[in-house]
Amino acid sequence: MYNEQTLQGLTFLMLYGGVGVLVVVAALYLLLRQANAIAPGVNPPRALRRWTAAFLLAAAMSHVWWYVFGVYWLTDDRLVRNITTIMLDNATLVPLVMAVLLSMLQDRRRLLWPWLLAMAPVVAFAVVGIVRRDWLFGYRLPHYWQLAVIVVFVVYYVFQLRQYSRWLLDNFADLEHKEVWRSLTFVIALLIVYELYTSNAGDIAREYLAQVLTVAIVIFLVWRVETLQRLDASVAVPKPQKEDYNYIGALLEERCAATGLYLQPDLTLAQLALALGTNRTYLGAYFAQAGITYNAYINRLRVEHFERLHAKAVAVSRPVTASQLAQESGFRNYNTFSTAFKSLRGINVSVWMKGEAEKAKEDKEMKSNT
Repeated sequence: MYNEQTLQGLTFLMLYGGVGVLVVVAALYLLLRQANAIAPGVNPPRALRRWTAAFLLAAAMSHVWWYVFGVYWLTDDRLVRNITTIMLDNATLVPLVMAVLLSMLQDRRRLLWPWLLAMAPVVAFAVVGIVRRDWLFGYRLPHYWQLAVIVVFVVYYVFQLRQYSRWLLDNFADLEHKEVWRSLTFVIALLIVYELYTSNAGDIAREYLAQVLTVAIVIFLVWRVETLQRLDASVAVPKPQKEDYNYIGALLEERCAATGLYLQPDLTLAQLALALGTNRTYLGAYFAQAGITYNAYINRLRVEHFERLHAKAVAVSRPVTASQLAQESGFRNYNTFSTAFKSLRGINVSVWMKGEAEKAKEDKEMKSNT
């Protein structure tokens, strides 16, 4: 918690004010700028952009009321001042963080109001604490209650992330600019900042650290918004049906594998279903009953294509790189290709290429000897 000496210190005051200005600028950037600066080709979800801007504006207001209450108002009543400022943070920042995190998951709409309702006792406890001038009601009980709500939310969010990851695998060939697991880093950083803000008693080192972490959070959030692609939320997670899927398999071979349709960047389940003349739910159910994901099917075709390209290059002694062949095989991202190859073949791609080159060399020597 900020005391008068700390907030009036010139160096810290400059940092404190500078961070507040940075947060406001970041919020206005997300609200007013139409195109992305970090990833121009990505079209982020509008809801995520708005919720993130709202959270940043609330964080800027948090800087204001901590400073106002710490220097100009309630300076002689530390108990009421701290309960009030912490309660304001709890009532604004925590629900907005939840809204930001939930808006990153695009497979379906998830309700925010139950979490807002769960935060209501935090405000009620704080009001009782102010009226009764009771630190237990004003700080301890809200703190423990909120921590409990946050823990429950994090557990819930991890479970939702697992479902979301499965939805991505079931509907998209390329996962670049779609996965959000790294958002948990944001949650951890926020919990650290929250603890630093609410548990210190004017310790200058922790206050400086809180500002530095706030800057890191702002940078991460702007990056996260601008690098997360907006997806088709109407795509339902397919469920297996008891039907004859043989003709689907034949269509996949004829119109996807044979034509090289799988080489199309960012080919979605819906686009493939359209090419087959079926619907995406039925196609998704086909993959589900086969025990694979759509993503695994497309990546297998691409890896096999990569192997054919490599064999042709080796046959004519044409020097090639794994990155070059991966791109020609439909992979936009080399790391995605490398992971898919190792998952499918159980070996690193560079080791595999070296082994294939040695086999080809041995075959040529055997042919020349005979």
